[in-house]
Amino acid sequence: MNVSTRCPTAATIIRRRHVAAGGRILFVMILRYSPSSPFARKVRIAGSVLGLADEIEVRETDLNDPADPIRVQNPLGKIPALVLDDGTVYYDSRVILEYLDHLAGGGRIIPSDALARFAALRMQSLCDGMLDAGVLIVYESRYRPADKRVDGWVGRQSDKIARGLAALEQSPPPLDPVPHVGQIALACVLGYGDLRLGGRWRKDHPRLVAWHDTFAAQVPSFAETKVEA
Repeated sequence: MNVSTRCPTAATIIRRRHVAAGGRILFVMILRYSPSSPFARKVRIAGSVLGLADEIEVRETDLNDPADPIRVQNPLGKIPALVLDDGTVYYDSRVILEYLDHLAGGGRIIPSDALARFAALRMQSLCDGMLDAGVLIVYESRYRPADKRVDGWVGRQSDKIARGLAALEQSPPPLDPVPHVGQIALACVLGYGDLRLGGRWRKDHPRLVAWHDTFAAQVPSFAETKVEA
């Protein structure tokens, strides 16, 4: 479940603004993240396309360090987590993206029209599930000794990704001028496939390769948040 200890009203949001050098009014937000996290990448891309990137301080997180405050900020000890200056913390990436869309006026990366909204949210859910499967594959080899790894488990996760890619290849989504949450999530799926899964998705999915390249050309923050393998 996605939770926050407090849900700020519009009035409290206004009170958390401050005037930066040059007179620009900024929000104060800290993104706890890891550069290679595809879910954190979703947030960074969303912040950029919404014009909020300069209002989010990115702060790296060591999930293996028991002293890292992420365990207090998010009891699950997971990233991304968005920390506001009054101590409110939003997680996971889906909640953070909705909050950023709210700050930007609403209806920007989460469509206001009901049909378009649910289509975008459904795509985000599919892509988040594929990302979860990809992360589990990586963790199986990173944290489990070779003689303890379960090939069947890895195969189940790989099948989830394969089915998702096949469905998306059959009907690639359009790309909006301001990409919605589902389109951002798909770009992060394909980027994570390049980073951690050897780019093997490219061979059998030419339409998604073309979609990826179009997204990369249209959204500069996709390249700016890229991590080399």
